Amino acid sequence: MQVFRDLAALLGRLGIGLVFLVHGLDKWQAGVGATADGFEQSGVPLAYLAALFVIGVEIIGSIAFMLGFALPLVGIGYAVTGLGAVFLVHWDAGLTGQGGYELVLVLALAGLALGFNGGRYALDHLVFAGRRTNEREPVAA
Repeated sequence: MQVFRDLAALLGRLGIGLVFLVHGLDKWQAGVGATADGFEQSGVPLAYLAALFVIGVEIIGSIAFMLGFALPLVGIGYAVTGLGAVFLVHWDAGLTGQGGYELVLVLALAGLALGFNGGRYALDHLVFAGRRTNEREPVAA
């Protein structure tokens, strides 16, 4: 059964990572300045820095996410960028209205969840598996 859980986590990471990656590549292709201008028009504070952060999370973070590397960090990045988009850009459209926040919310929170539960088919598991143990080392008194 664990194999299916790990496979489901891998497929989830690949799907969510691909969606974020495509959005990041669109922003990169448009240019940081154009992305920042769009953010500024939407009321995003520190629009240029936000654009750099979002593009970095969506491109570099997504590649790492799909490979299963730095999963908690990328998951938090997805949550920050996604929830920022929910509250700063999509909120007024409502949950399910045109331009609503339902899909942004799902992607942000699914990314966060998979960031902390990415399964064994991940570089993080290979790198850190030897450091995990269920036994506690005795502490000298």
